[in-house]
This record gives sequence, structure tokens and C-alpha cells, in this order.
Amino acid sequence: MNITTTALSHLGLVSGTFDELDIADLIDTTIPKNRNHNLSHSAVIKAMCLNGLGFNESRLYLYSDYFENLPTERLLGEGILPKHINDDVLGRTLDKIYEYGCTELFNQIVLKVMKSVPFGNHILHTDTTNFSLHGNYENRDPELNTIEITYGHPKDMRWDLKRYVLSMVCNQEGIPLFVETLSGNASDKTTLVKTIKKIQKNLELDDKVYHIADSAIYSDDNITELGAHTLWITRVPATITEVKDLQNTDVELEVCTDMRYSYYEITSSYGGMKQKWVLFQSKATKKRKEKTFDRNLEKKMKTAPKSLNKLKMVEYACEEDANRVAEKWLDENQKYLFEQLSIESKSRRIGGKRGRPKKGEKLETFYLIKAKIKVDKQAIAQERKKLGRFVLATNDLDLTVDEILSYYKSQGNVERGFMFLKDKSFHVSEVYLKKESRIEALAMIMVLCKLFLYYSHDRNF
Repeated sequence: MNITTTALSHLGLVSGTFDELDIADLIDTTIPKNRNHNLSHSAVIKAMCLNGLGFNESRLYLYSDYFENLPTERLLGEGILPKHINDDVLGRTLDKIYEYGCTELFNQIVLKVMKSVPFGNHILHTDTTNFSLHGNYENRDPELNTIEITYGHPKDMRWDLKRYVLSMVCNQEGIPLFVETLSGNASDKTTLVKTIKKIQKNLELDDKVYHIADSAIYSDDNITELGAHTLWITRVPATITEVKDLQNTDVELEVCTDMRYSYYEITSSYGGMKQKWVLFQSKATKKRKEKTFDRNLEKKMKTAPKSLNKLKMVEYACEEDANRVAEKWLDENQKYLFEQLSIESKSRRIGGKRGRPKKGEKLETFYLIKAKIKVDKQAIAQERKKLGRFVLATNDLDLTVDEILSYYKSQGNVERGFMFLKDKSFHVSEVYLKKESRIEALAMIMVLCKLFLYYSHDRNF
């Protein structure tokens, strides 16, 4: 008897998760196959997820070789062999996903899962990331209304590469509930609000939901567009004048229940909506920033006097110019004070002539800065004191300080989800696809892998 064995490893759990969630019928009803192929679209999507969660350092680009030593009939269904999983089959499924709508199909799957498995959507975290791609991507078909693979603001600092943006919403446990692929130059300032509006429309949410987003969402226009009935928590940009004033205010901070943080709260009407603003200070962040602050201060103590000495050697055409330059230097070096400052005028012969000037000879006058500086210890102490401070805002005035902090801190769940998608073992950024429509579909599959992974790890969410 000739017996061969193949290992399921953790892929059996992934396959079981797919089956347990009972989404195959939903997929095949939504995007039915219209040709006599061996694989249904649900089987192909399942195969993509198995490959994506294989963690075997292979690219997220399916080919028969990957399944050669796997029990495909146990994982994917009776009669399905590795040779059936080829480029043409994969491409057709990706095309079908795009034709139906990548976000729409993901929404249908999430709604199905939410009915089968109870998990919370009381707190929703919205964020974006982007993926760099190698290639020109210059043949976009405008009639397909696909995303544009183009240059944008790179979070990986690869300014030389084109990219696409992925917008995602996760619940408080980090379970993805919404995904949308956007053009590479999409701005968070507009994307985040649109994403919140779409998930409100497409999913059956709890009566009271808090939308958490980073500071890019905080603006007059966005606050107005979200309205009073959409509850939100966000970090207020430190560039806003009111935030600068609050951070510089000498106030007594109270300790939070989480003793690593202290706070001071006020009310604000920024953007025409009444809000609760809370100034927080993190002990850990303050300690970390103090090290950087001290390093930079030491450098400044060395470079500032040198830069002033250079200014003192410059000749100025008028006293006003000299004063203006001195004031600018002080503005750029706010850790110093002028202990002594004067503008000295001098005269000399025109054209650089030597010797004593003749009687009645016209002379040219120039001005020099004469200054002595001292360290502004009070300014340094004040700046050190505000290290680790940040302002969170919400339009729910009934939320406690501890709730605001706790809800916002769980924003790290969606960020960890992006880290998973970009992990080297997942190889999701190495996309070997030319068509933008297929890239959109593959991006949805990426997030679907994350959904299955969370469910596989914790059946009770």
C-alpha cells in the first residue's frame, strides 16, 4: 500500500474558520461563476486567504506551486487540485470582486459574520495607511473608475514610488469592519470623514457609537460635516492656536485613574460645536521626550552663540535692519535672552579707500550688532514642563476623562492591523499586478485575511 501524507498545519484552522463563518454561499450568490470552471469564486477567495495566511515567506501572488504539497481537497473542497489554482482563475475572481464592488462585498461578508458571531461596534477606529508599489502604472482606464496608483504622502518615506491608500475601520478589539482602497494621493483630511459616513450607511451599528480618528480629521469643515449626532474622539492638532495656549498654560494637572497620565479639562466651541477638551500628560512620553530635549538643548547651547557671533560680524545698512535681525535671532533661539543689546554705528570712506578722510569728504555709515546673551532658564523649565502633553477632544460632554483616554488609546488596534498587513511574512506590499482594479480587489482580500485571523485566534472575539 502506497501512503502519502500532507500537513494541514495552521491552514486547517483558517479553512475551518472560513467554513464556520458560512460565507461561501454568500460569495457565490453575490458573484456567481458564469463559466464551467473547476473552482467557484468562494473557493478562489478561500485559497487566496490560505496563501495570505500561510506565513511561509511566499509572495501574496497565488500559483499552483504553493499548494503542491498541501491537501487542497481537504482545504478547498473535493476535486480541487493544485493545478486548478492558476493565474487565469485568480484573475477572473479578482475581476469579479471589482465588478461587484470590493468594499460592498467586504461589507456583505462583515454583516454575515456579525449576525453569526456577536462582537462589539461601540467604538470604531478609523485610519488610513498606504502601500508603495514598483512600476509605472501609467495606463489607467478612466472608464473603469479605478483608483489611481500615483505619488502621494509616503508613510514609509519612499517618495520615489507610486502608491495606493487603504482606509480601514476596526472595532475596539481590532476586528476590521470596513475597508476601501483609494488613490495614492488621497488626503486623510477628507478621507476619514467620508469613511465614517460610509460605515454609518453600510453597517448595522449600535445606537451609540464613538468614532475614533487621528488629528487629521479635526477641522472646522469636518466638525460641521460630522454633525452633532455623530459622536467622535480625536486628538486636536498642536498647530491650533488654542491648543498651543492650553499646552503653555500653567495649570495644576490631576492624576487619572491610569496613574501614568494626568489631566486638565476645559470646554471649547471650536468649529461652532461645544466640545470637551482634555489636556493630558503622559509620564512615559514626557520621560522619553526629555532625553531628546536634553540632547537638542546641549547642541543648541553650542550652536546658538556661534550663530550670534556671525551676525555680529555682518554690516547692516540701517539701524532698523540690525534690530530686525537681532529680534529674528532671539525668536529662533527662545532659550536665550539678550543680557545686553545695542546697535553701534560706524563710518568709513566710500569705496574702501584707506587713510584718514579729507575734510568734507562724504562717508558711508554702517551698523553692527553688539550683544551679550544669557540662558533663559525660565523658558527652558516651562518648555520641559509641557513635554508629553497632548489634547483630546470629544463632542460627548458626558464622557469621563478616563473614558476619553481609554477609548482613544485603543486606536492602536487599527495601527497594529496595518503593521500585520505590512509584515514581511505577509508580503502584501509586493503586489505583482498591473491592473488597478485587481489591486483594489486584492487589497480587500488582504483585510479579509485579517478578519479570519482575529476570528481564528479568539472564537469569542
